[in-house]
Parts: sequence; structure tokens; C-alpha cells
Amino acid sequence: MAVLTAREAQDWLIEKIAHRMGVARGEISPEVYFDELDLDSTEALILADEMENWLGFELSTTTLWYHPTVKDLAVYMAEEYGRRAAAA
Repeated sequence: MAVLTAREAQDWLIEKIAHRMGVARGEISPEVYFDELDLDSTEALILADEMENWLGFELSTTTLWYHPTVKDLAVYMAEEYGRRAAAA
């Protein structure tokens, strides 16, 4: 497993969210709370599935609760990726 930085994870999230919402990347702030995004439940599930496929592991159902912004989730994704890589 290669290293995943929080910035890479953040960029990935912003790209996917912007695409799902049909807006420019620059319109998605890393500080935005997920519940403020105009994503319906189907789009959120698709995003979660894409995220798990990209990372190579499942995320807990409480992940967004504990990491409610794009920036927070990106940091968590990078840290968890690193933990799993170190354990492999």
C-alpha cells in the first residue's frame, strides 16, 4: 500500500462531491459539513461505496458522524489508510 496524504484524500472527496452535485471543485469548501451538502441519500451511498473501493476497506457507519466535514474525513481517511498499510 502506498502512502495516502490528507490532502490527496481531501482532493479526491472534493472532486467526487463536486461531480455528484454538478458544481465546480472550487465551490466545495473543505470546511463544509456533509449535512450542508445538497446530496440525496442515494448519492451519499454511491459516494461512500466509491470511497471504500478507492481506499480498499470499509468505513464504519459512524465515520461521517465523527468526521463531519470534508477536511475531517480526509484526515481520518489518510490516518486509517496509514494504519492499515503499516499492519499489512
